[in-house]
Amino acid sequence: MRFKSLFNLVTVLTLSSVISACGFHLRGEFSVPDELSTLSFTSYDQYSPLTRYVNSQLTLNKVNLVAPAEKVPNLYLMEEKLTERTLSLYQNSRAAEKELTYVVKYKVTLPDVGSKDFTTTVNRNFLDNPLTALAKSVERDVIEDEMRAQAASQMMRQLGRLRAEFDEQDNQ
Repeated sequence: MRFKSLFNLVTVLTLSSVISACGFHLRGEFSVPDELSTLSFTSYDQYSPLTRYVNSQLTLNKVNLVAPAEKVPNLYLMEEKLTERTLSLYQNSRAAEKELTYVVKYKVTLPDVGSKDFTTTVNRNFLDNPLTALAKSVERDVIEDEMRAQAASQMMRQLGRLRAEFDEQDNQ
């Protein structure tokens, strides 16, 4: 019995070493480039839910947030927009299924390099049953909140490849 537990321990340690050595990261874990380890973050609305989500994502990624200055990279949220589109109808011509599209536009400015505009888009579909209007309004609020969180997460992924984006801009 002791041999089996020792074997299991050695196996787990060996697999852990192999996985960590190849650069494996858990899903949802992003690394922000060194240029953005210190960053100023400004928004068109400092109290919006999206601003709070982006702030928390920056904090999770260990970004040091400072006041805006000339020699400090800046992330500026320019606008967010939520649109809806009817995908299908009931027999009485009421909307049965809707698609929500959440678009966030933001700008990243690096001193001595320049600035670049980015856009991130999140789409979701949901059924709109008129018989459960109250439940559907709560469900829609939850979906919109999830879309904001996903957009903030996508922004961190885009920031992770920021250097490549600026290199592409220089080559054009």
